[in-house]
Amino acid sequence: MATVILLHSVLGLRGVERAAADRLRAAGYVVIAPDLYDGARAEGYGDGFTLRDRIGYATVIARAEAAAASAPPDAVLAGFSMGAGVAAHLWVRRPAAAGALFLHGLGEIPAAMRPGAPVQLHLAAPDPFEDEDFVADWIAAAPAAGVALEAHRYPGAGHLFTDPDLPDHDAAAAALLWRRVADFLAAL
Repeated sequence: MATVILLHSVLGLRGVERAAADRLRAAGYVVIAPDLYDGARAEGYGDGFTLRDRIGYATVIARAEAAAASAPPDAVLAGFSMGAGVAAHLWVRRPAAAGALFLHGLGEIPAAMRPGAPVQLHLAAPDPFEDEDFVADWIAAAPAAGVALEAHRYPGAGHLFTDPDLPDHDAAAAALLWRRVADFLAAL
C-alpha cells in the first residue's frame, strides 16, 4: 500500500485531518500527517490566516519538507485547503509522487512533472476561498501540463465540507469525497 503525506488546513492539525489519517490507515495506507503549526490551532479562518502568517509560510513549508523526508519518493501528496498548496510545493521536489489529492483547495501545477501524473481535486462549488475563473482556468490547464486530472465540484457545500466540527460540513458531500478518494488511491 502507498504512503500518503497528509497536510492540514490553515486551521491547524485538527480532528478532521486526524480522522482522515485514521480512515486511510484503516484502509492499509501508511500516513504521515505532520503538525505544521507545532500544536497551535485556530477556531476560524481569519484566526487561521493570522496564525499561519505569525508562524510564517516558510516555516510551514520547512516543517512539511522535514516530515516528507522520511517518506518514499512515490508517496501520495494530499492536502486540506492550505495543505493543498503545501502539497503542491512538495510535489515540485518529489516528482515521483504516485499522485496528489487536493482537498478543499488548489495548489500550483509544477512546471515540469512526469506525464500523466494523477491528481484528484475536490472543491466546493463555489468555494469562498477560490476565484471561480482561476478554478476554471486551473482545471482547463491541468491536462496540457501533463496532469491526469479528476476534478470533483460539490455544489452548495461549504469550504471544508468534510469537517463535522464546522458549519461548512456537508455529510453527503463528505461521504462522496471519501468514496472517490478510496477509488483514486486504490487505482494508483
